[in-house]
Amino acid sequence: MGAKPFWVTKQLDEMTAVEWESLCDGCGRCCLNKLEDWDTGEIAWTSIACRLLDGESCRCKDYSNRQATVPDCIGLTPDQVETITWLPPTCGYRLVAEGADLYWWHPLVSGDPETVHEAGVSVRGRTLSEADIPVEDFEDYLVEWPGEEP
Repeated sequence: MGAKPFWVTKQLDEMTAVEWESLCDGCGRCCLNKLEDWDTGEIAWTSIACRLLDGESCRCKDYSNRQATVPDCIGLTPDQVETITWLPPTCGYRLVAEGADLYWWHPLVSGDPETVHEAGVSVRGRTLSEADIPVEDFEDYLVEWPGEEP
């Protein structure tokens, strides 16, 4: 029996930068705009993606400069994984933080970055760019699927 993979043996704060980045499954769901109810804190998901999200690859078009271009983009850290409530239930960071294993379609498990799309987990083909939608119309684009498991 071979060695256990790093995401099983390491805590998030013990991972190298390469290991950390590889936990992203490329679903793109964290790049969807969310609306928060100020009274209840409830999060409502929209099908409107960050203007930097490539709708086909589900990756950021300018990852290294994303926070300069999009000031409210969150640079995820191990501490934030514990506190951000809107990370999808299938998110690799969230799963590892909760002590769960990655799904079969995660590229680290499958060896193929396409399986996240084939499993229907990603936002591929299901979003509009925020550059095309006025912010006052975001509530017209509410969706349920980002919080669901496949």
